[in-house]
Amino acid sequence: MRIRIGRDRIFILVFFVSLILVGSFALSIPGMFLDGRLSYVDALFTSTSAVCVTGLITVDTARFSLAGQSVILALIQAGGLGIITLATFFIAIPRRRISIVSRGMISDYAISEVEHQPKTIVKAIVKYTLVFEAIGALIYYLRFSSSVPRPGFVSVFHAVSAFCNAGFSTFTTSLEAYVFDPLVSLNTIWLIVSGGIGFIVIKDVRNFALGKKHRLSTHSSVVLGTSAALILFGTICFLLLEYRGIMRGFTLPQKLLASFFQAATPRTAGFDTLPQASFGQGSRMLTMILMFIGASPASTGGGVKTSTFFILVMTAFRYKEKSEHIAFGGRNIQPSLVFKAVGVVIKGSIIVLTISALILLVESAHGAAIGMAECVFETISAFGTVGLSLGLTSSLHPASKLLIVVTMFVGRVGLFAIALPKTDRDVEGYAGLPSADIMI
Repeated sequence: MRIRIGRDRIFILVFFVSLILVGSFALSIPGMFLDGRLSYVDALFTSTSAVCVTGLITVDTARFSLAGQSVILALIQAGGLGIITLATFFIAIPRRRISIVSRGMISDYAISEVEHQPKTIVKAIVKYTLVFEAIGALIYYLRFSSSVPRPGFVSVFHAVSAFCNAGFSTFTTSLEAYVFDPLVSLNTIWLIVSGGIGFIVIKDVRNFALGKKHRLSTHSSVVLGTSAALILFGTICFLLLEYRGIMRGFTLPQKLLASFFQAATPRTAGFDTLPQASFGQGSRMLTMILMFIGASPASTGGGVKTSTFFILVMTAFRYKEKSEHIAFGGRNIQPSLVFKAVGVVIKGSIIVLTISALILLVESAHGAAIGMAECVFETISAFGTVGLSLGLTSSLHPASKLLIVVTMFVGRVGLFAIALPKTDRDVEGYAGLPSADIMI
């Protein structure tokens, strides 16, 4: 039997490209930007960043009109529902079926429930999204109602942006004015984490809390445990690294809150309560690592995923010589999962290094001197669809901005669609190739 996946893959790419192009044309219309008509490159960049829920910007989001910000909000929501949700919806609903390969592609990210109940999962995702965003918006409104213009819109904008891990803000300095505000900071962290753990995990936790399940699935346990460990580790490290740095003069509770926020926002969120350029080199390196890891599968976030990181850590520390499996929690991690995890990380690393090198070449050719570390930071932020920035992106040459656009698209859509293996030519054989003897 010959299996074709080209049509499904092309459909996903065409949908996201079309959404980005529609958004870019809408944002380039006169009246969308307060400082005159936005250049098409900046409109394309903003649209891609919104659809890919990245948050990197070349122009201040606060300088868009209400209509322009509304377009950005709509693009964030469309992208934030997740490529897995959209792929499931547009493949399962119109055709009333899911192809063999598409079912496998989706189940890799959303566990077996998608295979049997695609419509139910899509409805649940939309419901959970609206509920979380509504609660977040109400909490934001408690703070914004007396301090900012259009508090209702601003509250909804930030709730959607936070839950979708987009990082767009209607404030010029993001959330830096609220660095000491526990209501805004903790609400943002809660939305970031909720959107970043994945809808399957949210449903699993809900069923466990209601007594419908006696235990969480292995996937949910891994995602929750790894996410908590990364945030806790990040909080402690940022606190120690910046105790006498950017947080000098803060009280201990303020330092803990700022460190907690900085540990959570690289999970592909992109908000900041402290300017990233003011952090020390150690904190920047840690931020880049957390951005590259990113959020969890079937979530609104990007990156190589927490489950991928977990599998690689287990492989590094629990793999035993002459063993075909890696044991964890009474389960075996199959070799195929290890291969997938390694492949994702290698592909991601190649993309980041290649784009960084091209940007350095472009900027050097046009007489701009930028640091390699700063360039890699921005590229990882784009690939992981994070949005944290050292302020470099807005000053890049148009060609470099287009490279960042490609990176955001590949980071959000590419590892799912562009980098899929070509299974239509795979042939199952009865004889295997001889083993290769390679020293490690």
